[in-house]
Amino acid sequence: MGIRLLDEAQYRSLQQLGEFDLKTSSWIETPQDIRALGGALFCDRRYGRVFVYHNGAQSYYAARGFRGMLQV
Repeated sequence: MGIRLLDEAQYRSLQQLGEFDLKTSSWIETPQDIRALGGALFCDRRYGRVFVYHNGAQSYYAARGFRGMLQV
């Protein structure tokens, strides 16, 4: 589809446009060294701040989507 996951800096920029992920969290692009160890990063917005967390890439959470961008 041509969509790329947002990286941490892009996710923080997105949060400047509005308040997203107030009740859910979203997977973001994870640096290769973390992915090589089986990890993955996700973000959300709580208490007026953006938080970045980590978990195993194989983890399943029903309420977690992803944030991506499509360049045209």
